[in-house]
Amino acid sequence: MNLPNLLTLCRFGLIPIYVVFFATNHLKTAFLIVVLAGATDILDGYLARTRGQITQVGVMLDPLADKCMMLTVIISLLVSGMIPWLVAVAMFIRDAGMIVGSAFFHFRGKQTVPANSMGKLTTVLYYFAFLFIFFDFSFAIPYLWFVVGVSFVTSIIYIVLFLGLNRKERSVDSKS
Repeated sequence: MNLPNLLTLCRFGLIPIYVVFFATNHLKTAFLIVVLAGATDILDGYLARTRGQITQVGVMLDPLADKCMMLTVIISLLVSGMIPWLVAVAMFIRDAGMIVGSAFFHFRGKQTVPANSMGKLTTVLYYFAFLFIFFDFSFAIPYLWFVVGVSFVTSIIYIVLFLGLNRKERSVDSKS
């Protein structure tokens, strides 16, 4: 257990705190909890890279913590009527697919693709979408649809990278 992995675990702990604030209609505080989760994500990634503390556990748990927070936010916004069900379904399918796919292939011994700049950009765009929704901007939902589209493009990029990474591994294994 290192500091970056501990920060990732803290992100899991922020999920129920977010739910309590959201459920008690403290929306601005709930949004700040989401921002705090994002800040710990940036910090743990920075520390892991600069201190050479990247671990397989961290590579798996970091995106899982992000996806769990995102799914929690999506569900809370849907249940409260702040986003349409169709956009929530699209977001849920994409994020759940990424979680299940990553876990499935990880436990089958396949290499998973670490976060890249497109994934990070997508996350930032989602944070802006949440800001616009929580603070009731008129263009929040159209912007959210745009971000959902970007997230699917990002998923396709990850799938292509995953296939390429594991194809190289398979060809190296077959030459051995």
